[in-house]
Amino acid sequence: MSSKDQWLLPEGIEEVLPPEAWRLERARRELLDLFERWGYQLIMPPFIEYLESLLTGTGNDLDLQTFKVTDQLSGRMMGIRADMTPQAARIDAHPLHRDAPNRLCYMGTVLQTRSDGFGGSRSPLQVGAELFGHAGIESDVEILSLVLEALAMLEIRDVHVNLGHVGIFRGLARDAGLATTQENELFEALQRKAVTEIDEILDAAVADDGQRERLAALAALNGGWDVLYGAREALDGAGPGVMQALENLRAIAERLQQRVSDIQLDFDLAELRGYKYQTGMVFAVFVPGSGREIARGGRYDAVGEVFGRARPATGFSTDLRTLMDLSERDFGGHPGAIFAPAIHDATLDQRVMDLRAQGETVVCGLPGQSGGAAESGCDRILDRGAGDWVVRPV
Repeated sequence: MSSKDQWLLPEGIEEVLPPEAWRLERARRELLDLFERWGYQLIMPPFIEYLESLLTGTGNDLDLQTFKVTDQLSGRMMGIRADMTPQAARIDAHPLHRDAPNRLCYMGTVLQTRSDGFGGSRSPLQVGAELFGHAGIESDVEILSLVLEALAMLEIRDVHVNLGHVGIFRGLARDAGLATTQENELFEALQRKAVTEIDEILDAAVADDGQRERLAALAALNGGWDVLYGAREALDGAGPGVMQALENLRAIAERLQQRVSDIQLDFDLAELRGYKYQTGMVFAVFVPGSGREIARGGRYDAVGEVFGRARPATGFSTDLRTLMDLSERDFGGHPGAIFAPAIHDATLDQRVMDLRAQGETVVCGLPGQSGGAAESGCDRILDRGAGDWVVRPV
């Protein structure tokens, strides 16, 4: 790299400059305050951990996304976190180790080898909340409601929630006796809605006509509320696990609609985000004009088993920068600042301290500096009046 390029950042790695950095920080504070009002306790996991912790449980799907380094003290492999969810699961299982439900929230930068789609960034500012220790639909509805309230607070409008349930596909695959490789191939084809490929896989792998038809039907089961009613007929004859999953999804959707009456709900029974670790309802949040989800989450029971405690769990995560690109709030903008001249004067020093105590931003000039009040980002200046220092417009 030539000396003229040394200031460039790697692709997908961003920095935030003023005034946008202050806008992000104000939003961060309000989101964490919101989570606290809902009873979620803030955690600050380390940026780097032993690789085994990051790539167990929910982390199994993150291997390719994780930067790996060798610890010079122990010789063990360490990973730079690509997702904070596994860290929250570890904290629930060991440092906190409660029997009662744990509500945890977090916000921090994660680093990924490749962009996961949130704005094309490899260093998202991840925001999330996780609820451990409760298996009922009430905790799923709480997480969904918290996501929606957070988006409403940020004034992100026209939100659509897409709901699915991994138990439906998983139960159908189990009923059909699919081998792991066949199940994975079918899963990939379903994500692409590749109907011809789905039919070819099923023709080769499933002999029973009913089982084959039920699996093939998943690709078309997406849309509004009629999807849930149509699914009962399309999946008729499936095992009890499939019908229980469908009923679970219906109950969650109805409870959420009762709580947030104006929410737009869509259903996609072939959409299986996080399939390898999710165990129940999954969801993604979309807004018109954004090609990818702006938030995602779902249920991932027993993720803490690898840490010695198999607890029910549900949660969500998003990227703060993505949300702020969509937010219509201005968060107050820059409040302006007062410029104090570079004069050694005890009464001036006291006036500066008083103004700062009142919440004003005061920038003290430096002897011989280049530029004055305007160049220092100030819209007012301290000027010596009749025996006192007064604030005047620039």
